[in-house]
Amino acid sequence: MEKRAIGHSGLTCAPIALGTWAIGGGEWWGTTDDTESIKAIHCALDQGITLIDTAPAYGFGHSECVVGEALKGRRDQAVIATKCGLWFADQRGTPFVSQNGRMMYSTLAPETIRIEVENSLRNLQTDHIDLLQTHLPDLGKVTPIAETMACLQALKQEGKIRAIGVSNVTPAQMDEYRAAGILDTNQPRYSMLDRAIESEVMPYCMQHHISILAYSPLEQGLLTGKITMETQFAEREYRNYIAWIYPDNRRKVLDMLAGWRDLCHDLNCTVGQLVIAWTIAQPGITFALCGARKEKNVIENAGAAELSLSSEILARMRRDVEALGAPIPVPAYHG
Repeated sequence: MEKRAIGHSGLTCAPIALGTWAIGGGEWWGTTDDTESIKAIHCALDQGITLIDTAPAYGFGHSECVVGEALKGRRDQAVIATKCGLWFADQRGTPFVSQNGRMMYSTLAPETIRIEVENSLRNLQTDHIDLLQTHLPDLGKVTPIAETMACLQALKQEGKIRAIGVSNVTPAQMDEYRAAGILDTNQPRYSMLDRAIESEVMPYCMQHHISILAYSPLEQGLLTGKITMETQFAEREYRNYIAWIYPDNRRKVLDMLAGWRDLCHDLNCTVGQLVIAWTIAQPGITFALCGARKEKNVIENAGAAELSLSSEILARMRRDVEALGAPIPVPAYHG
């Protein structure tokens, strides 16, 4: 696969990355099989997918532990990205969301970041984290960004992390991070159905050579075409709160995907591969974080890297997407 740079770090990875949120399991994602997840991670490495994105908040450390177990003996083949800033050891921070009856708090205080990093190193069974990202801004605005960045810079100097990233932030917040050190990446939500970052965040990142790790590029499976109008999810499953998956919006998306059958036929690809290929072809999108818990899904995602979409196809797909308009709002999630 082609290799793309992770900011200013000197690290490079294939444009398709493995997202491991669902591997953490819990009520948001239902039952997960750790043995299958480990096989999926091994398969990713075998396919040339080396960037593996996880977080302590994914199953309260469970995703990190699975990744660590999978990388035994293969650590040098992977670039591990994890996060900090969602704290659940005690009540320090601003309440953010509850999962499985357990509250997570938003905090980017240096003392909690250092604890999180040590926990992540232990969970991942490694002596360094390749990319450490803040999971979201400090919602309580208690810790100045300069103090957070100073802590991250110190961790980098100590060799515990190699690159620094952020997630779910604004250009103004990135300005503050950059004023205090080197910022390598930004991880925002982005898919062909949710292109909000194209107006400000994407141009900013391109201007300042900040790599974008796009999460939810397949809209939690909707853009693979494998979710039908008959598909239902458990009451508290996260996908119930994705706007485009909501039944009132889903039909329009499925009709659009059906309209690309000729493209899939001509390119000998699945609709999911077509969507991933479109995503990583967008200017400014460096990596697409594609979640998978089974080998067959990893193999399918990896195949998207082999596709080359013409400017005409890219433009046609964008026109079709823009013709959908905005989705009908869905009930807010109250965890």
